[in-house]
Amino acid sequence: MTNHQPDRRRFLAGLGAAGAATLLSGCVTSTSSGKTSSKGAVTLQSNLSAPQAKAAMEDLVAAYAKKGSERASLNTVAAETFRTQLPTYLTSANPPDVYTWYPGSVADAYAKKNLLLDLDEAWTSSPDLKRYSKALNTLCTATSGKKVFVPTTYYWWGMFYRKSNFAKWGVSEPKTWDDFLDVCDKIKSKGVTPIGLGAGGGTAWVASAWFDYLNIRINGAPYHRELLAGKHRFDDPQVRKVFDRWQEVLPYFDPNGAAVAFQDASTSLLNGRSGMMLIGTFFADAAPKNALDDVDFFRFPIIDQKVPIAEEAPTDGYFASARTGRKEQVVDLMKYLATAEAQETYIKGSSGTVLPCNPDAKDSGTALVKKGRAHVQSAAEITQFFNRDSSDALQPTADNALIKFLAKPKSIDSILTDWQRDAEKIWNA
Repeated sequence: MTNHQPDRRRFLAGLGAAGAATLLSGCVTSTSSGKTSSKGAVTLQSNLSAPQAKAAMEDLVAAYAKKGSERASLNTVAAETFRTQLPTYLTSANPPDVYTWYPGSVADAYAKKNLLLDLDEAWTSSPDLKRYSKALNTLCTATSGKKVFVPTTYYWWGMFYRKSNFAKWGVSEPKTWDDFLDVCDKIKSKGVTPIGLGAGGGTAWVASAWFDYLNIRINGAPYHRELLAGKHRFDDPQVRKVFDRWQEVLPYFDPNGAAVAFQDASTSLLNGRSGMMLIGTFFADAAPKNALDDVDFFRFPIIDQKVPIAEEAPTDGYFASARTGRKEQVVDLMKYLATAEAQETYIKGSSGTVLPCNPDAKDSGTALVKKGRAHVQSAAEITQFFNRDSSDALQPTADNALIKFLAKPKSIDSILTDWQRDAEKIWNA
């Protein structure tokens, strides 16, 4: 999709964590004005429906109300519903005011359609936003030059596992691809599925993490970003190398991995029915807090030592509808969300596995989070995630291709040909 801001994804600090939003059906109604009313609370749509994340958002809204002048009304719906319905929400006659979602290419695509509110006023009048990193400033700036996003948190992806299970199975964190295959062999010999996936039940996008990581480990982050921007082809021989490697590890995948959602796959990981899982820290928002001390992760294995190490570290936060009739209230809310107080409130109420964007905000301080912060900061390059580095519109093409590959890996050549054709429809639209 958009391929402006060539340096914006190379930042190592100030990434931002996971938000996403959905809306209750009653919030989208037809009006003749084409704008939301200026009366009442700002409507804040959130897809953070995992128990701890939802509770944290409720804490955040309550804390905002205590500030005095303004209030926000929180609506929470399943993330997958939101992801598919977001274009409808933004183009409705009476849209919600504020949404949790993603900056960068995704936000810019909506900004180009004049669907997002210009947030320059928030950025210029907020003492907190004035101190945000240059990288975050760039990430939140649309092609038009206007700020359209307020980032609040970021998180990381990795190969997660339970320390007690690795100890029981006699395995340790692998560094290289060969080490990784050895660990898979040892876990499988214990009668345990080595790798969980969770690409079913509406969460097919989880499989994109495997494509992303294999591509950035084999071909590098610059090639990966160019591919997602349409500068290379999905049937390129370089992309074929990604699937050659993936086929080496497929025998270790959960055979039901494309049939169960990531939440169920996460449960299997925590229960010891699978050994490892490539996932973002958001999975912990549905995990028992007493299990988190036993959770650890390692870097996706190195395949080619000559390729600079890149990591997926998506940024999250908020944008607003251009059709809001409550701009003043929206700006006030956005400025609050950018504060250290707001970000600490969210982190405290959630699983605590995200990192704040505000330079003054404290993270949870756990060993896992300290390791995660070092993991991101040590990377030579940062990518976001497949749809975040391309567009929401391109994600279904990946979902379709990767699920087909998991089912019929020997058909990869025709799958990649079809993927390129489907992607061209999106790029040329």
